[in-house]
Amino acid sequence: MPTNPTHPEVPSDKLRWRCDPSQLPFKTTDEIEPLDKIVGQARGVEAFRYGMAINKAGYNVFVTGEPHTGRMASVEKLLQELSHKHGAPDDLAYVNNFKNTDAPILLRFKSGEGSEFRKEIHDLVDTLKREAPQIFESQEYVARKKEIMETYERRTRDFFKDLDKRVKEEGFALVQIQAGQMQRPELMPIVDSEPVPMPRLEEMVEKGRFPRDEFEQIKEKYDRLRGEIDKIFLEVRDLQKELNEKGEQVDKHMFTASAQRLMEPLREKYTSEKIRKYLRDMLEDMVENIDTFRTGGQQQIPGLPPGMAMVMGDPFMAYHVNLIVDNSEQESPPVIREGYPTYRNLFGSIERVIDRTGVWRTDYSKIKVGSFLKANGGYLVLNLMDAIMEPGVWPALKRALKTERMEIQTFDPYYMFMSSSLKPEPIHVEVKVVVVADTYLYHLLRQYDPDVQKIFRVRADFDRSMDKNEEAIMAMARFVRKETQEEKLRPFEASGVAALVEEAVRLAGRQEKITTRFPTIAEIIREADYWAEQEKAAAVNEHHVQRAMDSRKYRDNLIEDKIQEMIDRDSLMISTTGAVVGQVNGLSVYSLGNLAFGRPARITANTALGREGVINIEREAQMSGPIHNKGVYILSGYLRRVFAQNKPLSVSASIAFEQSYSGIEGDSASSTEMYAILSSLSGVPLRQDIAVTGSVNQKGEVQPIGGVNEKVEGFYDVCKSKGLTGEQGVMIPHTNVQDLMLRKDVAQAIQEGKFHLWPVKTIAQGVEILTGMPAGEQREDFTFPEDTVFGKADAKLKELVETLLKFAKAAEEGGKEQDKPGGCVDCGK
Repeated sequence: MPTNPTHPEVPSDKLRWRCDPSQLPFKTTDEIEPLDKIVGQARGVEAFRYGMAINKAGYNVFVTGEPHTGRMASVEKLLQELSHKHGAPDDLAYVNNFKNTDAPILLRFKSGEGSEFRKEIHDLVDTLKREAPQIFESQEYVARKKEIMETYERRTRDFFKDLDKRVKEEGFALVQIQAGQMQRPELMPIVDSEPVPMPRLEEMVEKGRFPRDEFEQIKEKYDRLRGEIDKIFLEVRDLQKELNEKGEQVDKHMFTASAQRLMEPLREKYTSEKIRKYLRDMLEDMVENIDTFRTGGQQQIPGLPPGMAMVMGDPFMAYHVNLIVDNSEQESPPVIREGYPTYRNLFGSIERVIDRTGVWRTDYSKIKVGSFLKANGGYLVLNLMDAIMEPGVWPALKRALKTERMEIQTFDPYYMFMSSSLKPEPIHVEVKVVVVADTYLYHLLRQYDPDVQKIFRVRADFDRSMDKNEEAIMAMARFVRKETQEEKLRPFEASGVAALVEEAVRLAGRQEKITTRFPTIAEIIREADYWAEQEKAAAVNEHHVQRAMDSRKYRDNLIEDKIQEMIDRDSLMISTTGAVVGQVNGLSVYSLGNLAFGRPARITANTALGREGVINIEREAQMSGPIHNKGVYILSGYLRRVFAQNKPLSVSASIAFEQSYSGIEGDSASSTEMYAILSSLSGVPLRQDIAVTGSVNQKGEVQPIGGVNEKVEGFYDVCKSKGLTGEQGVMIPHTNVQDLMLRKDVAQAIQEGKFHLWPVKTIAQGVEILTGMPAGEQREDFTFPEDTVFGKADAKLKELVETLLKFAKAAEEGGKEQDKPGGCVDCGK
């Protein structure tokens, strides 16, 4: 069936936009400056800068857009620019709370002062560790201790001098008795010039060896003297206690004087009252633990010789400074991108250890911070999908942003088994959080999580394409220059840049747009450089770019080739010649990750008498998506509009995608299904060398679809494999002409007349191209000329109505005969 010349085809200059290399103002990219700004994202960049500029709570930024549009790289570039306008934020440190060790104290320092303070405290403790033994060996210390000791000994001698005299006068003696490792004084009476213990003297009385009346006198004196001795020993003990207290006072006074002398420079340097209070509390604790400094941290174990001691951890750890955020090397606010946002990495933790008793313990030195606090005073960038997949991260992030404070906790299922629980002082946070996610996730969260609109008040939406103009083309060229410079690649010739620009237009899906998927373009740049290297070329040209794109497709199109093999061997039945009633070639797109390709699919329709209307076999088999179902329902509306204005629509039409074994979605085949139904009704065959795509509305207007380039190229590949006849082609919606960016070989075949491409506005136009017969104009009485496709279809529908009425009348008459009394239904009598 020859091509109908009354229906114009797509002009050759509309098949593919071409970038003329001669119009580019350079021979190679070495002659131009590299790209130093973000292009094609004016809306997103403006929104981002706006969100960053408002220094109020809740003005964090939610960056949305399609993947591979350079969202993350753009965010990092913008933040680097913004961060240089401000200075570095404060350092943060936790120190021991000597009054309540479970509540560590937070100290703030100017950038760089935190590390200085930590070192100064460390040096102070080390100095005291070295000087403390010397303090207690100094002449002044020894002299003062000797003076106290001499006073004690003198007063003790006075006590015992009077006691000895009194004891001797009463006929008793004080004897030192060994009791284990200790000696104690014991009062004994003098008998025969020898001290005799009272129990022994009592035994002698019982045996009659000592007079009882004399023993009673001795016992009375013994009890009186024993009471006096006990009283004297109590006074001596009090004197010993006083001695110890005075000794401790001397120790504390000597140690305090030395420590205060060392701390004085710190008090003068740090004027914050909170820091000064910490220094006072630390000094008090040091004074209370003088023995720790005296022994160098070695603990004396009872029962061991004085020279042997045992080290129990670090007794000076209580005086260390836990510098959790150190900005000493920062000159501007930090920009942190957390690529692995677990709870621990993002919010830190309180680590714990097992002590000698097997119990979990922790202290303020085990507090570790994550990226959120490291970014305090600056910017934190997250991929939202990574963050919400981690347990506890999203609620903690929202809580911190809403309250503007961070409480470091341990997100750990075994946290309950710890014997000590820390509650560090909360930290006031001033951090701008930027989350990157796709648009669907943003709307989903905003719908179901009311906190999103409170803490992310600004949305920066990144577009997948930009307007194609001279500025955009030069921006693409400068981007190529940037990539080649940063990665030390070969320069691109003008022809190579032109090929990249054309591919960028194709990726955008519209002739007037250029894609902003710069990461994808960067991949092609690197791969084109590889092929130039293989050919030992000095620069990358159009041939190398094309080879890179062909190589990328070859690596991914195994499934495409397998489907083509099935079509070639007629396992998938596709006709590219002849004409068949109720059968047409539709076009579908397969999207497989990096690859999208089109292939034809046979669509058939059968019509018969009935009232079911249009039956979607895919829907009945639960293989049809809601959009496809909607497209089929629209067919019924179009049929009623055209053919049911003067009669009822009594037809049963079944539609099927032949050899379809998976789900079908989309309405781009609805016009194709309409052509199959009209062919089945009219009995007029449809050309099998033409494939069809386009959705349809109830008025019969053909609407645009997606993937037009892949669909045209897919049918071309099938026809080329089966043999081009010069009559084959594709019908597309006329509004999709502006989206055409066909492969060079397909565009060339159309220009040479080996393949054809028709833009279609209405179902009527499509019918005429597919059948070679007029579609038919509807008259005022809603009828059509007989020699038209619509006329034949209308006649068939009238015939179906009449047949249905005959059956209904016959059924009604048969019912009446059956109702006659005594009548015989079978014989009619």
